[in-house]
Amino acid sequence: MKIGLIGLDQTGKTTLFNLLTGRDGSAVTSGGKGSANIGTGSVPDERIDFLSALYKPKKTTYAKIEFIDVAGFSVSTGGHNSGAAKFLNDVRPCDALVHVLRAFQSGSIVHGMGAIDPARDLEAVETEMLFADLEMIEKRIARIKAGKKITKEHEIELALLSRCYDALEYGGAISDMDLSGDELAAISSFAFLTQKPRIAVVNLDENQWETKSWPAQEALLPMCDGLNIPLLELCVEVELEISRLPEEDKQMFMDDMGISQPGVAVLARAVYGLLGLISFLTIGNDEVRAWTIEKGTNARHAAGKVHSDIERGFIRAEVVKYDNIKQFGSMPKLKEKGLFRLEGKEYIVVDGDIINFRFNI
Repeated sequence: MKIGLIGLDQTGKTTLFNLLTGRDGSAVTSGGKGSANIGTGSVPDERIDFLSALYKPKKTTYAKIEFIDVAGFSVSTGGHNSGAAKFLNDVRPCDALVHVLRAFQSGSIVHGMGAIDPARDLEAVETEMLFADLEMIEKRIARIKAGKKITKEHEIELALLSRCYDALEYGGAISDMDLSGDELAAISSFAFLTQKPRIAVVNLDENQWETKSWPAQEALLPMCDGLNIPLLELCVEVELEISRLPEEDKQMFMDDMGISQPGVAVLARAVYGLLGLISFLTIGNDEVRAWTIEKGTNARHAAGKVHSDIERGFIRAEVVKYDNIKQFGSMPKLKEKGLFRLEGKEYIVVDGDIINFRFNI
């Protein structure tokens, strides 16, 4: 799962990237000046914590999210910045995008557009995404028309791209279009930015976090509703400072700040909901692990997440619920109470299922 962080200069986007990836040295750049940073973050999961304490495995593995931090860009008060498309192309492979919007005040970090206004910034970046998609469509249409022969398939593609272009030209988004399954498949290779699920993160300072009040709040909330973009509030700089503390001190400072969950957990939960994802768990003395799958995945396909051989030789799934093992504390007790189930290949996996796959190849 790849999540792209996008936004204007001086929004704290890279600070959020460092928080999400744990500043553990895993971040690398994709190469060249202005290139994206790439890093992986573990998804905090209380279920994995509990099971790891119970089984004391050799290895504990949390679900992972890959984050791509695109170089920030500036948009003048005059409008469109043609250079933004280059940066935004770095996140076309991503499954979802996170708008990082600045609300925090700082005398030493000057906002490129003057006053702090996250609603204006969201509109500006959405506009840049629209221009980037328009540019891609224009290039593809020109390439087809410049060819020696325009086939019937090309004619169908031109008609579809023209519809997409018209939607964008009138300020819409590809995600707003009523497209058939075949049409969605036909444009999937373009990875249009305005088709991707988006989340907005408002980056607050400590005072704004405490008061729950920040600039352009009344404008941004309905804007996000209208765009179907979930809105999260994070105090990124403070959370980054807390993350650097010794483990035994972190919870005390989080409690003092009124932070109930780390930012990566808040963002991961939003991403999972947006993309329709869940986690199933595997346990044992060797490893306790979370596996990410799409909601509605059956047991056989979930087995393939662990290994293709298990999917191919699937026999059955031994399933228990996390809540039950937390309540009763051991597998023998669950079997005694009839809470241990055998499921076939068409069983639909539920979030928090603990599964042991039986297979034969």
